[in-house]
Amino acid sequence: MKQRIVVTGVGPITPIGIGKEAFWDALLAGKNGIDRITRFDATRYAAQIAGEVKDFSIDGYIDKKEAKRMDRYAQFAVVSAGMALKDAGIDLDKENRDRIGAYVGAGIGGIETMHSTYERLFEKGPERVSPFFIPMMIANMAAGQVAINYGLHGPVSCIVTACATGANCVGDAYRVMQRGEADVMIAGGTEASISEAASAGFAAMKALCTDHNDDPAHASRPFDKNRSGFVMGEGAGLVVLETLEHAEARGAHIYAELVGYGSNSDGYHITSPAPHGEYQAKCMQLALDDAGLRPEDVDYVNAHGTSTHMNDLCETEAIKTVWGAAAKDVAVSSIKSMTGHLLGAAGSVELIAAAMAVENDMLPPTINYDTPDEGLDLDYVPNKGRSGDLQYVLSNSLGFGGHNACLIFKKA
Repeated sequence: MKQRIVVTGVGPITPIGIGKEAFWDALLAGKNGIDRITRFDATRYAAQIAGEVKDFSIDGYIDKKEAKRMDRYAQFAVVSAGMALKDAGIDLDKENRDRIGAYVGAGIGGIETMHSTYERLFEKGPERVSPFFIPMMIANMAAGQVAINYGLHGPVSCIVTACATGANCVGDAYRVMQRGEADVMIAGGTEASISEAASAGFAAMKALCTDHNDDPAHASRPFDKNRSGFVMGEGAGLVVLETLEHAEARGAHIYAELVGYGSNSDGYHITSPAPHGEYQAKCMQLALDDAGLRPEDVDYVNAHGTSTHMNDLCETEAIKTVWGAAAKDVAVSSIKSMTGHLLGAAGSVELIAAAMAVENDMLPPTINYDTPDEGLDLDYVPNKGRSGDLQYVLSNSLGFGGHNACLIFKKA
């Protein structure tokens, strides 16, 4: 018999707030986290805005000397993991660390370290390259650093599926636990890619919003007719998953039960979703089948909702395919309207929002939704959050390369 898996700890690090209280309050308030880029001089760049994490601190989580040997994306992961463990109330000294693992990924990895190292290499020569360059850059090191810092000896891995990374990490950790291979897993995504190279690269793809540099607060507008590209963000969203038996034995607070997971591929294009969201729809159906649910059982869809023309259209079409005539009855919203697109961290930050939504019977809004677009006619929870009777919620994550991941949470 498969183990039942629950969420008992969350550690959101986001442009709208750090920690569960700040994050949740900001979501319900419709807080904007987009502003002018400060991490580098962006005046020459097409996109000059982003969702930066403000007031991030390693204090209490990472030694300052060790922090210098970690890229920002790995620092986010270690702190997020520590926050989630603290929130879950887990005393690692009383646990069997052989039964605790970590599935933590990044869509890109240490791109800031790569950029600074190339500058040093070309200016000062190869002998000046740091011996920590490779360990700071590679995308698996977030998982490695989480395991090292917290002394975890269970299954540890790194899933890299672009913008579906965080969701796939949680979903695959869920499968590990269902098979009985771990009692506790720390899982999710992290990203810190607000850099010259990433900004130039995404802009060259025509993926970024470049027409709101003087009005950052209104740049990210999922499902709105005037959407013009995504806004890059950064952060991390690690969660603590436990078997229900383990959580109940220690009297843990449970946010929600993870009951369904679907993962598949468009197999279509490196950046564009398949026409009409055909395989997104199939992925949602996989998650529903895994949970033993019908579409009408789901009360809320936490959408991928990137604020790009194709994503928002195809995701809407996919929802209509799955729900049929009932599509207009399900609430759909995108918190990227507030946070921007956290890339590899997006899926797990958004599933934290979904889990907290089902626990609190509250729907986060899609802000900046002003002008309906043809064919995009669902209930996008426009501009203001609202209460709702939520029993099941579904969180969508989609990544470049055609990666799709869907997770379903049940009220505990």
